Amino acid sequence: MKQILLACAALGALTAASGCGYALSGRGSFLPAYIQVVGVPAFVNQTAVFDIDRVLTDRVRTEFGSRGKYRVQPDVNNVDAILTGTITSVRLDNTAYTAGSQASRVALIVTASFEFRDVRDNKVLWSNASMQFREEYEPTSATGTDVTAFFGQNANAMERLSQNFARSVVTSILEAF
Repeated sequence: MKQILLACAALGALTAASGCGYALSGRGSFLPAYIQVVGVPAFVNQTAVFDIDRVLTDRVRTEFGSRGKYRVQPDVNNVDAILTGTITSVRLDNTAYTAGSQASRVALIVTASFEFRDVRDNKVLWSNASMQFREEYEPTSATGTDVTAFFGQNANAMERLSQNFARSVVTSILEAF
């Protein structure tokens, strides 16, 4: 009986040591090893929200560069890959109300299209034609659904949104989700 228990314990240890093939989220990369320099030109802004293109582009560049393995530059010359993006819409939707029918929570929804292209092989490695990012906030006053008024009254909203948005975009590219 003791030998059977020892054999089961050894088998369990071998199974655990072999691993399951999963990696920690945010740590993987399916990109070819030769991709080291990524060009991230300014995103196109098709919305009425002033400067959102610059803020999101800068934050995505910073996030990509923070992954340690990639050098990021703002142009498309002498790069191994190019990330292009277009911000197609930004809107606010009320998600919760007070007893007096005032908005107590709003969802800020940013929709954008992206393409990550391998320059050497001229091949799209990742794309998303309508990536949506959603984050909820408590409005600082009655902004209704006016996005520009919301950003004017909630200075931290753009910062939080851009940081989480950039992390989502870069993780999607690196982990091919």
